Amino acid sequence: MIVSASCRTDIPAFYTPWLLNRLEEGFVDVRNPFYPKRVSRIYFEDADAWMFCTKNPLPLIPYLDRFKQPILMDVTITPYKKDLEPAVPDKTKIIEAVRFMGEKLGKDHVSVRYDPILLNPTYTVDYHIRAFERLCSLLEGAVETISISFLDDYKNVRRHAGELNAHEPSEAELKAIGEAFAKCAADHGIPVFTCNEKQILAPFGVPSGACFPMELALAWTGRKFRKWKARDCGCVEMADLGVYNTCAHLCRYCYANFDEKQIAQNRRLHDPRF
Repeated sequence: MIVSASCRTDIPAFYTPWLLNRLEEGFVDVRNPFYPKRVSRIYFEDADAWMFCTKNPLPLIPYLDRFKQPILMDVTITPYKKDLEPAVPDKTKIIEAVRFMGEKLGKDHVSVRYDPILLNPTYTVDYHIRAFERLCSLLEGAVETISISFLDDYKNVRRHAGELNAHEPSEAELKAIGEAFAKCAADHGIPVFTCNEKQILAPFGVPSGACFPMELALAWTGRKFRKWKARDCGCVEMADLGVYNTCAHLCRYCYANFDEKQIAQNRRLHDPRF
């Protein structure tokens, strides 16, 4: 079993004390987000590897040695400001943390997501190309891969449509982004691929890929795992922890949040002991 912590909320950023308590207890109970009466118990002794998805790994870094299985740290770093990411920490600190983890864990255990690519009058194609070039230059030698994807139509995106003011990328914009990103990544020795985008940038030099492919799981664990059917993204099947509507980063484009009042209530009710 590979544990995903998490595609539902940012556990390293906001719930590291809870995770460490659950790790000490040896198990966690996870409620199915679509069928709330269904609760599964996951025993960490059955874990073969961990994947952490976060915009802020800093709270978890001091405790990485407590995880005895292989770790993949997948850190999202975007070029947006407080207008779209009200509570995301200073990106300089996050990049420093990524470089530190590349040294501590090995760069093959660290990946970065530049996701989503959102296009509007402020965040233009040229803006993204400059930001991606800067990011690649700062991450050279520290990460194994960079994955990218474009803004999708989620409930939260529709709620904040006026603030986002986003448009679908044209074919010309896709070409400009694909060719420039492919060159930037190659210049700095970091493979780049699209995540769950059905090869839309493949003609321009950016292939489709998976953040945690089956081949990597086999190499790390010696076991074969199925693809994650629930997500259809090419990743290996994982057991996902966490709860939607609990991430306090409050990014305007987030797929995992859609009700800010519920986020506040859920965080008030959170008890790190359980």
